[in-house]
Amino acid sequence: MDDRMTAQKLRNSILQMAVQGKLVPQDPNDEPASVLLERIRKEKEQLIKEGKIKKNKKESCIFRGADNLHYEQIGKEVRCIEDELPFEIPDNWEWKSWGDISFKIQYGFNAPAKQSGTIKMVRISDIQNNAVNWDTVPYCAIDDSLINDYLLNDNDILFARTGGTVGKSFLVNNINEKAIYAGYLIRTVFDHKNLNPKYLKYFMESELYWNQLKNGTIATAQPNCNGQTLSKMKLPIPPLEEQNRIILKLQKLEPLIQKYQKVEEQLYELNSSIKEHLKKSILQYAIEGKLVPQDPNDEPASILLERIQKEKQKLISEGKIKKSKNESVIYRRDNSHYEKLNGIERCIDDEIPFDIPDNWSWVRLGSLFQHNTGKALNSSNKVGTKLTYITTSNLYWDKFVLDKLKEMPFTDAEVEKCTVIKGDLLVCEGGDIGRAAIWNYDFPIRIQNHIHRLRSYIPVNVKFYYYIFYLYKHMGLIGGKGIGIQGLSSNAIHQLLFPLPPSNEQHKIVEKIEALLPFCENL
Repeated sequence: MDDRMTAQKLRNSILQMAVQGKLVPQDPNDEPASVLLERIRKEKEQLIKEGKIKKNKKESCIFRGADNLHYEQIGKEVRCIEDELPFEIPDNWEWKSWGDISFKIQYGFNAPAKQSGTIKMVRISDIQNNAVNWDTVPYCAIDDSLINDYLLNDNDILFARTGGTVGKSFLVNNINEKAIYAGYLIRTVFDHKNLNPKYLKYFMESELYWNQLKNGTIATAQPNCNGQTLSKMKLPIPPLEEQNRIILKLQKLEPLIQKYQKVEEQLYELNSSIKEHLKKSILQYAIEGKLVPQDPNDEPASILLERIQKEKQKLISEGKIKKSKNESVIYRRDNSHYEKLNGIERCIDDEIPFDIPDNWSWVRLGSLFQHNTGKALNSSNKVGTKLTYITTSNLYWDKFVLDKLKEMPFTDAEVEKCTVIKGDLLVCEGGDIGRAAIWNYDFPIRIQNHIHRLRSYIPVNVKFYYYIFYLYKHMGLIGGKGIGIQGLSSNAIHQLLFPLPPSNEQHKIVEKIEALLPFCENL
């Protein structure tokens, strides 16, 4: 568990103190909350009597009994709720339900968004960072007689009732456009002479609010919360003078919290950068032959390369693979690197990215691995046996996500070419070019054509080559901008220059890397 005091935790803690009556001192001269709540009750009764608002027969009314315990009345049913209240509040505060202090809780107007129309209609998506982006607000068609029912006014509070933003709230303030609000929003109207709307908005950002919302939210593919659930929410009401003091205190603290958050973000970026730099430094040392000491008794890489070439020749003679026209030999002479291809020799010093130990060799990747791409996703091809396959969207760095695999038909020849077995190294040709992972499952799988399958000719430590791909990718040597290899076609992957250590040293390097990397993650 992460016990660090994040900016969000700090803000939650301050808001919790605010709604518990612990943020600012109580003043015995303040008019008690019970008095202002009685004024709100009378005003609400008058509005009902005048027919301006409707009486909610299921509305929750919270009150203190003669025994000083809290009770809730809904209709004729009365029950004690003392055990349901999350904390004690000051004596001059009161617990109330959201519906009890509201004049109106009203769903928005349902209409299609239009580029032009009768009036603008604010949607959930138009509210970002506690402000309406009026540039994105569309128009809608609405009968003139209905506009006043949905017209937004200063001090209204909007509440998102469905989707990924369920519970998000917005206090309408200094509205500079005539607008109504859309159907996926609920609008609450208050007596803002006796209740500071900013205090109510802060309540809707507190953990007390979010915990109640979570318990009342209907968990579906599109989570939603209705007006009745909102109406039943319990909130502590301070005296009006204390509400104002709380707001002033929170407004003074907000810039400090934002400053704390900015420092926190900078620290996170610094930590992430340090981790990534350290990881790349470890891998850089590894593939340069500086991570573990060389052992003079190790068989040199040149002998390992000879064994690989013999195995390739064997497979060619057996007709299992075809001879490559791009097969080359890289060697050193006079302290320089040369490559011989089809009888033509050339110096490749300008292609060598770094120095390696004397008992290592530089080699083209195509000389170390067989490589194939998979089958193109062609819906018109219906020949073959239906088999599961993976795409680049299933392949991540050092892992696979295998949920909801799809099937397509593969012929026998395609199965041979496109099947992956345990130990194969898979590399993305498209998407995040060069992203790689080793297939370590005991069952085979097929691949589509934007994945390269690399299969070693003789047993090698495939994880060593995975780490080279990771480092090359993050150095810009694969898929970089302006340098390195932009794409990763079959020819491009064949031409990649890889350092080849002795077989024993490959294992030692991988062991050392995997002993060190956890320290990077735990920084």
